[in-house]
Amino acid sequence: MFLRNAIAAGLLVGAAQSQAGAPKFSTDIVPILKTRCAICHLTGNEAGKMALHPAGAYASLVNVNSIEATTLMRVKPGDPNNSYMIAKLEGTHIDKGGKGARMPFGAAPLPPEQIDLIKAWIKAGAKKN
Repeated sequence: MFLRNAIAAGLLVGAAQSQAGAPKFSTDIVPILKTRCAICHLTGNEAGKMALHPAGAYASLVNVNSIEATTLMRVKPGDPNNSYMIAKLEGTHIDKGGKGARMPFGAAPLPPEQIDLIKAWIKAGAKKN
């Protein structure tokens, strides 16, 4: 029963997303960052040197070189596979020359559907919308 409900919910999210177009930064990505990331990355002085609160997140992520994996940007618009943020969220950052722990640190990983949403936003150009 749980699995069937989870699949149905996933299909509804996917259907709503395809009807509404690409994910939006303000309504789809910011809530994830606010609840799962800004707790530790608030001012930009913390580990990673990122301010992931709603007003600072975009400038800390998009077209910014990673300080851990020097060959990757944190978010490379149009290219989730070469965006260090995705590697950190999926736990593949070491394979890409990164270091440190999987994010969010000390907490459960983001659910796959949230990572997929972030990937879709990046693939669509990582717009500040």
